[in-house]
Amino acid sequence: MIGKIKKFISEVIVELKKVSWTTREELMEATWIVLVSSICLGLFIGVTDLALSKLIGIIIR
Repeated sequence: MIGKIKKFISEVIVELKKVSWTTREELMEATWIVLVSSICLGLFIGVTDLALSKLIGIIIR
């Protein structure tokens, strides 16, 4: 059992060495893109919801 665990861990280490890790700069850039996109989408949904609520309110009156 211990042998299988050691083999598994060594195989994991080998596979992790093959991974192409992003640089700090790439990670920061991607983070900003996600934050700005999320804020823009949130604003769009909020404004659309407000406009449709007002429109439906006008129609119902």
